[in-house]
Amino acid sequence: MVFRDVILFSETQSSNWWHDIDVSPFWQDRIFHVLAALYGIVSAIALVQLVRIQLRVPEYGWTTQKVFHFLNFLVNGVRCSVFIFRRDVQKLHPEIVQHMLLDMPSLAFFTTYALLVLFWAEIYYQARAVSTDGLRPSFYTINAVVYIVQIALWLILLWKPVSVLAIMSKVFFAGVSLFAALGFLLYGGRLFLMLRRFPVESKGRRKKLQEVGYVTTICFSCFLVRCVMMCVNAFDKAADLDVLDHPILNFIYYLSVEILPSFLVLFILRKLPPKRGITQYHPIR
Repeated sequence: MVFRDVILFSETQSSNWWHDIDVSPFWQDRIFHVLAALYGIVSAIALVQLVRIQLRVPEYGWTTQKVFHFLNFLVNGVRCSVFIFRRDVQKLHPEIVQHMLLDMPSLAFFTTYALLVLFWAEIYYQARAVSTDGLRPSFYTINAVVYIVQIALWLILLWKPVSVLAIMSKVFFAGVSLFAALGFLLYGGRLFLMLRRFPVESKGRRKKLQEVGYVTTICFSCFLVRCVMMCVNAFDKAADLDVLDHPILNFIYYLSVEILPSFLVLFILRKLPPKRGITQYHPIR
């Protein structure tokens, strides 16, 4: 009997600590400030890498690699600012303005990593002697459609707040995340298999194979987790990510779908390009 009471007491205590942290303004501020610090670190890493690349190959202008690191710097920097002023953001009205500030960086995060998919797709098709003329227009079109639809949903919600539209907005972004995950699986997988079949065995080939495999796994996983979480978030108020009193859930979510994946990808792609003889380094047009 005493043993059972101890177990029940332990279970009660374990459930209470989560709730106690969630409702504590002290812990809310601390957790959001930790998130801000982590985003700031990732943003600084991306900026340092961007400067290193620019110093290494200044003659190539805005290459895909430079734009990728610049967008990482921008997205994580904005996230850092939002979480520093998270309590002030929560006071903004109408409520849809809060969602726009919290979700716009997510759209930019999608664009950032879609650019990596584009880069891999170009390498894959160039290696197979297939024209890549349609890839960049497709990239711009897909991004334009995503932004137009999402902004249209926000404007409609600003004009007439309807819970169904709020759910549609979150489900739409879950679909965008799933699309990104499948893009990494398709082109990351194709490039990985192509490199495995490459006849010349070398240290550079092995490193590139590992690089593509790791980044594909990380990005596919993070976008898939985001898709699942956004679906849960849309239909379950207990999993709402846009409120102050869910700091632990926010910490787990943003750490797993943005901070940790960004840090790992930046670390894996830290190698600087050689100074000369790069055929795939062309300016963004």
